[in-house]
Amino acid sequence: MKRSRRRHELDAGRRTRNFANAFVLAFVYLQSEDNTKLLLWKKTGNCEWTGVFANRVWTLSQNNEYILYRVTNCPALETTEKLKSTKKSSSGVHSAGRVKGMPKKTPTCEVADVEINRNGDVFTKHDECLSEDDLLRKYFRLDVSLEEHYAQWSKKDPHFKKAAKKFTGVRILSQNPVETLFSFICSSNNNIARISSMVEKLCILYGNKIADFDGTVYYDFPPLTALTDPSVEKSLRDAGFGYRAKFIYQSACKIMQLGGSDWLQHLQSLSYEEAKMELKKLPGIGAKVADCICLMSLGHLEAIPVDTHIYQVAVQRYLPHLRGRKVVTDKIYNEIGSHFRSLYGSLAGWAHTILFCADLKMFQDDPVKRKLGIKDIETSRKRRKLKQEL
Repeated sequence: MKRSRRRHELDAGRRTRNFANAFVLAFVYLQSEDNTKLLLWKKTGNCEWTGVFANRVWTLSQNNEYILYRVTNCPALETTEKLKSTKKSSSGVHSAGRVKGMPKKTPTCEVADVEINRNGDVFTKHDECLSEDDLLRKYFRLDVSLEEHYAQWSKKDPHFKKAAKKFTGVRILSQNPVETLFSFICSSNNNIARISSMVEKLCILYGNKIADFDGTVYYDFPPLTALTDPSVEKSLRDAGFGYRAKFIYQSACKIMQLGGSDWLQHLQSLSYEEAKMELKKLPGIGAKVADCICLMSLGHLEAIPVDTHIYQVAVQRYLPHLRGRKVVTDKIYNEIGSHFRSLYGSLAGWAHTILFCADLKMFQDDPVKRKLGIKDIETSRKRRKLKQEL
């Protein structure tokens, strides 16, 4: 199979300043002792990440103005492309100029309806004809103006205003529901290293190989049908998944019984409360994991996953009467979620994620931020300006 690459510049503007914040923080969301980040991405360079979504291997990086991306092994593109020049279009996308041998049309992922239904993957008909630019915009939800919402949230909440100064550009990714659901089942009573290992094992054992890229083999996340084979539970137990193996197998079977990808798509059309209730019917999924799935993959951006961190934030700054409770009961869980929804509105889950990140110790120490590849663009500009003045 030929390997093909594209490298475009996506105009981020002020909405996605600090791309490293937007990208890294999106993956450390709910990174507490019993939660997970989504793990099909690896840091492959200085502020550069390589990973998989939409059946493609992507390499993403940034400069001060743009998100840069390269797509590897897109099946509809058979020629190697070179970056020649950029030209800004009305959509804000800077597309590479064509050179000899390059196709005239933007390549798309060739996925047929029958294959989608058979595999249980979640792709809408609209997704099948999206260009890479459109896929990336959808993935990062670039249709949402962060500048506008940050201003609204800051006006309503002085605590958010303080956090927003440090955590600009944080975005909730629009992720595959199957990947999100089973990754969070793996997160139950687990640590980050083991969660990472489990998700990688799922991909290697049951996912489809996409590409060999820079010495690494990349796999897509397994389709639902691959996880419904009777041998899955034993195989996963042998691979070290423990009791989670049963939940993965049983949940995959239950989803297929309910309608597979059609059922998951249906959850996107339900109200947040209804979708959460449906998810909790699956083995191994409680209120918090259901909220994570709703928030990160079903488009219910008002969902508020309440863990230890968010409970502490709530009692210290918003709901002091809850202080000292030994257990977060359903009543307390719902009260915290309702408070943030009344404060921030329909994107409450997005706003509360900024508060969550601000509370994490890993982002309060600059050396740790540097280790993760989080670059403060405004600080870099000040340093350049100072050098010019000198």
